Amino acid sequence: MNVRRHLIPTAAVTALGLAALTACSSDSADAGNTDKFDVVASFYPMQFLAEQIGGDHVNVTTLTEPGQEPHDLELSTKQTAELQEADAVLYLKSLQPAVDEAVAQAGAKTKIDAASLTELEDHGSVEHDHGHEGEEHAEEPSEEEEHALDPHLWLDPVKYAEVAKGVGAAFEKADPDHAADYKKNTDALVGKLNDLDTQFEDGLRNTRTKVFFTNHAAFGYLAERYGLTQEAISGLDPESEPSPARIKELQEEAKADGVTTVFYETLVSDKTAKTLAKDAGLKTDVLDPLEGITDKSEGDDYFQVMESNLGALKTALGAK
Repeated sequence: MNVRRHLIPTAAVTALGLAALTACSSDSADAGNTDKFDVVASFYPMQFLAEQIGGDHVNVTTLTEPGQEPHDLELSTKQTAELQEADAVLYLKSLQPAVDEAVAQAGAKTKIDAASLTELEDHGSVEHDHGHEGEEHAEEPSEEEEHALDPHLWLDPVKYAEVAKGVGAAFEKADPDHAADYKKNTDALVGKLNDLDTQFEDGLRNTRTKVFFTNHAAFGYLAERYGLTQEAISGLDPESEPSPARIKELQEEAKADGVTTVFYETLVSDKTAKTLAKDAGLKTDVLDPLEGITDKSEGDDYFQVMESNLGALKTALGAK
């Protein structure tokens, strides 16, 4: 898996943190404590869980602005203070180092690590760029890089449902006055995720090929769940072009496995995918890793984006 670190503008983050902190502080000043259960979510998949499970009883703010790539998030002072004010923090440990550090030091009453609510898996070697893009680092990955666990659990509806159950239980414990509603909302969400799992299982059961190409190896859990093979253009900066050797390798694999499409994602440049597709005679399409909802997808939610992903996979894989 190639968990790359992308450089995305973050100017809106400070404003978000200020607004959230102001709302929280003013509520506290007026009422001694807020009327709602205040939850700070680290990025969109955690925000969605909190909103779906909490319903009307929660006030959810997110640390990652819509359209911002979450891996390299840096927190403002005000956002760090927001974590101190929260009743609960919902995050995914190992995805956002700055969040992990801030949560460890935060005074939030309830800290919910989604990674602890299911079993993470190793889907192959991972290259953590961390700003080191030289050949030496690419050729000599550390043991940690070779065996890092894949954090992209939300792209598997079954694993996401496991996390939802854990989040629901944590909400019930932290805010017992509304435990019955949290339980009801959790059951409803898990039911929808089970239905989504059935859609993927049925839709991808009979396909002409099981192999798909992507420029971000975020779909390891999804591929494993539905018997697919993810082939990522690993070790490449989003703005760089694939090496001739890698192009040749993928061209050969495309012919051997009947691959038709190179997928790119919403929050990263499509240059790499389009370069490969042009040289290999393939199509391109979007496969959204749902790390954040973009301006273009405004109005969509987790389920709508996942259903769009399913449609794109069915077309690319030649579903029958």
